[in-house]
Amino acid sequence: MQREHARQIRAAQQAQTAYVRQQTAMRRAAEQATRAAQRAAVADERDRKRLYLEARAAEVAADNADIQAHLEELEQLLHSTLEVDDHIDFTRLRKRVQHPPFNPGQLAQPIPGPDWRRFEPPAPTGLGKMFGGQGKYQQQLAAAQTQFQQAQGQHAAAEADRQRRLAAVHQQYQQHCQRVEAEAAAQNAEIDRFAAAFAAGDPQAVVDYFGMVLANSVYPDDFPQQYRVAYVPESRQLVAEYELPTLDVVPAVKDHRYVKTRDEITSTARPAKDIRERYTSVVTQVTLRTVHELFEADRTGLVDTVVFNGVVDTTDPRTGQAVRPCLVTLRTTRNQFTTINLAKVDPAACLQHLSASVSKRPEELAPVRPVLEFDMVDKRFIDEVDVLADLDERPNLLRLNPYEFESLIQNLFAKMGLDTKQTRASRDGGVDCVAYDPRPIFGGKVVIQAKRYKNTVDVSAVRDLFGTLQNEGASKGILVTTSGYGPTSYEFASGKPIELIDGANLLYLLAEHAQLQARIDASELE
Repeated sequence: MQREHARQIRAAQQAQTAYVRQQTAMRRAAEQATRAAQRAAVADERDRKRLYLEARAAEVAADNADIQAHLEELEQLLHSTLEVDDHIDFTRLRKRVQHPPFNPGQLAQPIPGPDWRRFEPPAPTGLGKMFGGQGKYQQQLAAAQTQFQQAQGQHAAAEADRQRRLAAVHQQYQQHCQRVEAEAAAQNAEIDRFAAAFAAGDPQAVVDYFGMVLANSVYPDDFPQQYRVAYVPESRQLVAEYELPTLDVVPAVKDHRYVKTRDEITSTARPAKDIRERYTSVVTQVTLRTVHELFEADRTGLVDTVVFNGVVDTTDPRTGQAVRPCLVTLRTTRNQFTTINLAKVDPAACLQHLSASVSKRPEELAPVRPVLEFDMVDKRFIDEVDVLADLDERPNLLRLNPYEFESLIQNLFAKMGLDTKQTRASRDGGVDCVAYDPRPIFGGKVVIQAKRYKNTVDVSAVRDLFGTLQNEGASKGILVTTSGYGPTSYEFASGKPIELIDGANLLYLLAEHAQLQARIDASELE
């Protein structure tokens, strides 16, 4: 009895020990699982943080790469156009028609006719022939032939309908081809008319052509690419007023950085000096690029001289008023410009060599005086054609006698603020006089010569003016003509205190300062 009791006690103790071991093992396993879960959570959090930091770093790198790519675009504005042929080939503008092959789809496939084999009943064989099967077969054959004939009729109707629909679709295809060909013929005829007008030097065609040239020039997206073009056929002079980008075309941010401790992206401002220098570079590059494109596009020699005015359409931060200052102005001839290797020049030094006027502080919108105001070009020769209805009623300057012309020129410059004194009688229908500009610093003695000419003024007249200017000790010389000047005249005047005013300029000045709407028409003298 006692042994049995002792055995039960040992068994209970063993069971208790086993239970304790099991519970301990379970708690240990639970603790291990908890620690493993904690380690996994820590690892997940670490991975999440790592991925987050990588994403922020990638964002910063992308922003910095965008800034660098834009800066490289700005640095390559001039060079990026040198490998491009800016000439527009009219033959490549012609529309060439290539019709797609006629494809009516399923309508092109004839509908298969009925197959007699599907209708024909099986012929009787063996015992069927012996026990009257032949008569039954003949009945079946007659019914099959009737069904086959009906199927043939249905097929013929369906095939006829298919052919009608096919003919209708083909007619639509032919009509479409004819419309396309007619449209192409009309477009090609218009291109041919435009090409002929351009080859003949029609001013409007010349303006339209060079407008197309400038429109084809590919700039960064934030460039305005607005422009006006005018052409003066008498002097073979092309005038371009081109809208430059504003200062914010240069990134104001130098770079971005991610600050891990604050979990934020910060930026470093670009130094003001760097912004100024880069913006000046943009202004100078756009100037040379545009002039290059205009000369290169002219394969027919219609343009001897290009005038470029680079303006900015913006708001003056000091007044809040809309302003349009000219930041760069240049007049250059084909001979001058085409001798320059643009791939190797410093743009600013090149413009200085070409006697261009560039704003000293373009970032402050400090203007320069255009060598030729765009609005001084005769309205008949600009892209916004606006010929006045009373054009033929205005006085023709070429019909004035020498005395009237001299009085007109003297009166004009007097109204412009000069104190004019005629020095001698003219022999060529013009006026030679000495005037005085009363403005301090900029003023002084001015020699004025005028030529009432029908033909282009020879460069010798410009040389004579320069000689007179030196002999008189004058600070400036002005040559006015009713006609125009050739490239050699502009080349000689470049860099000298000489201003050349052609017929278009003269008409503008008379309207602006003397309220005289005049015209220059040599055809009346023939």
